[in-house]
Amino acid sequence: MRSLGGRMHRGLALIALAAMALLVPGRSALALPVFARQTGMPCEACHIGSFGPQLTPLGIAFKLGGYTMQAGSGIASKIPLSAMAFSSFTHTNDKQPSPPAADFRTNDNFALDQISLFLAGRATNYAGGFVQATYSGIDHSSHLDNTDLRLTSPFNVSTNTLQLGVDLNNNPTVQDPYNTTYAWSFPYVSSALAPVPGTQPLLAGALAGNSVGITAYAWWNQSLYAEFGGYRSLDSRWVSALGETPPPGFIRGVAPYLRLAYQKQWNGQLAEVGFLGFYAPLAEASFGTPGTNSYLDYGIDGTYQFLGNGKNVVSLYAILLQESQNLAAAYNAGAASRIYHRLDQLRTNLSYYFDETYGLTLGYVNTVGSRDPILYAPAPVTGSRTGTPDSQAIIAQLDWTPFGKSDSWAEPWVNLRLGLQYTYYLEFNGAGSNYDGYGRSASGNNTLYGFAWIAF
Repeated sequence: MRSLGGRMHRGLALIALAAMALLVPGRSALALPVFARQTGMPCEACHIGSFGPQLTPLGIAFKLGGYTMQAGSGIASKIPLSAMAFSSFTHTNDKQPSPPAADFRTNDNFALDQISLFLAGRATNYAGGFVQATYSGIDHSSHLDNTDLRLTSPFNVSTNTLQLGVDLNNNPTVQDPYNTTYAWSFPYVSSALAPVPGTQPLLAGALAGNSVGITAYAWWNQSLYAEFGGYRSLDSRWVSALGETPPPGFIRGVAPYLRLAYQKQWNGQLAEVGFLGFYAPLAEASFGTPGTNSYLDYGIDGTYQFLGNGKNVVSLYAILLQESQNLAAAYNAGAASRIYHRLDQLRTNLSYYFDETYGLTLGYVNTVGSRDPILYAPAPVTGSRTGTPDSQAIIAQLDWTPFGKSDSWAEPWVNLRLGLQYTYYLEFNGAGSNYDGYGRSASGNNTLYGFAWIAF
């Protein structure tokens, strides 16, 4: 057994591995001119770097206020529609033995990653949100994407303020106001055509789109944030009808979700510390044997932002998440060599933006877990020779956002980000060299990813 910083304990059910590997890359992030038109403010007011999804203190307040703030004028401020698209080029150090998707090559692929349409913004003084529908140019399919709907109201308690709300969403952490948790964490876009480590915590996307959650939250004096609720799986017919990826298992009953955070603002700065907890017992009917695979995710996170006068902006995000797993269903089916596993993951990134236009971000991800030679078996590219999921990556991104500021000719109708991202693997699925048992090295999966991302 190893520890994080020395190495730790972990494992994941066989079906969960496949589902998470599909869900992690190519995530879409929110950057909508419809909100700029509604609020009458440029994108830089709510987003670091003039483009989503990094939220400023005002962006956090706008989200927790139910997306209801309105100061824009004219008919355009009341049209609740936006669209988003991004295309990319992906190059890996070594080509893959077979194309990563139909109609693509084993390396050097251009792609129209996705096109999304949003119904978003204020519905009443007390209700708002967004619904995203996405077409994927990778697998040529459409699906209901991230959805976040809120009912909320502010209250005055003596000299204090209290924001109370109820949230309906389809992806645990998509409702979170901080950029430490998984739905909105760095990298905000990534390649869907490059190999990625096969194992992630359940909260990293395995229940995105195939579950529905209702939570209640309170925000005291724009400082103390508390949220509690639960998630249930969508019926398999709804999962299919909405074009979603089936979950690694269907939630038995309700999966409870807890979020606590405290933020403080001073002299153009913001700091936040928080706790996140989630428990999901998943019925694994496909194994044909009794048992449930259960996942308990819990962790701490932190944020620091130096905003100053907006000329030089620095932000730092970190989350350390631990996942305890009881894989009884996988063990009973012979898909795991042990019942109890553990996974730890550290994610952190530091970004710098000059004049809300030119950005540099450095990120680090370290995942460590239990050894299980059955669960993590050798296989070309995706397998593990060592029987562990341990992976480490450094991610660097340069980006340019020419629009999104108050003096932009395109504001508030169009926003654009051009970026170049490089992912360097120190370790991949348990080793640095010959990690899969078929001669592939972690460095062979190093990925150069260039993207053009437009919202209007």
